[in-house]
Amino acid sequence: MSQTPEARARDNQTRQIQDSVNNVEKHFGELCQIYAGYVRKTARLRDKADLLVREVNVYADTETPSLKQGLKNFADDLAKLQDYRQAEVERLEARVVEPLKSYGGIIKLKREDLKVTLNARNRESKQMAQLEKTRQRNPSDRQIIAETELQRATMDAARFSQQLEETIDNFEKQKIKDLKKIFTEFVTIEMLFHGKALEVLTTAYQHIQDIDEEDDLEVFRNSLHPPEFQSRLDLVRANSRTSSTKRTPTIISQTPGNHNKKKVEEEYEEEDSDDTEDDN
Repeated sequence: MSQTPEARARDNQTRQIQDSVNNVEKHFGELCQIYAGYVRKTARLRDKADLLVREVNVYADTETPSLKQGLKNFADDLAKLQDYRQAEVERLEARVVEPLKSYGGIIKLKREDLKVTLNARNRESKQMAQLEKTRQRNPSDRQIIAETELQRATMDAARFSQQLEETIDNFEKQKIKDLKKIFTEFVTIEMLFHGKALEVLTTAYQHIQDIDEEDDLEVFRNSLHPPEFQSRLDLVRANSRTSSTKRTPTIISQTPGNHNKKKVEEEYEEEDSDDTEDDN
């Protein structure tokens, strides 16, 4: 016995509802996994940045004053940025991943509703087949009973179909509302983080630019010549200048290779003669 138009319409409706539920189950599951991976990657980036902050601080302690201060300030800014990134991770987990994950339970409930409706449809189909057999055998009393059972099964199927339609309508409405909220939360969380990140990174950039290269270079150069060494070096240079002033011969020509050799020898001879008289 072929199905009635009403029964065929209900079957088509049920298949469409099944397809809708399967589609949500598939894609919400994919979205949940991808967003969860996104959050894990962000958390790992936060951890790597924490290591960077630690290393910058350790290195800064070995450097010259201006560079040290600039690196310390940079590390503080980077650490602050990771606080914002931690908040980003927590918000994404609570407002994006968890709502998507909750659809696993929602889908399970919808499948239960579908199962109840399908069972009612199956009972209706069986009663229709039973009625057809009864009519072929032609006992009137059994035919009346079969028709009564079929009517009851049809009413049950229609009632469950109506309930399922209302349920799935609410499901679709809630799905759209939830998706809008989930993606809005995602965009808002990202905007807040990147807005704060821009502020912090702008400050970090300025701290790096404020490093005084000349001051640090002067400190480094001075570190190569400790005070004691510098004092001795200055003394040697002073003595050298005094000695040069006393003994430097007069040079007639400033042209390279054209010194007055005779005049220089005479001056040295005069100095030697003076030294001999002093000895006497």
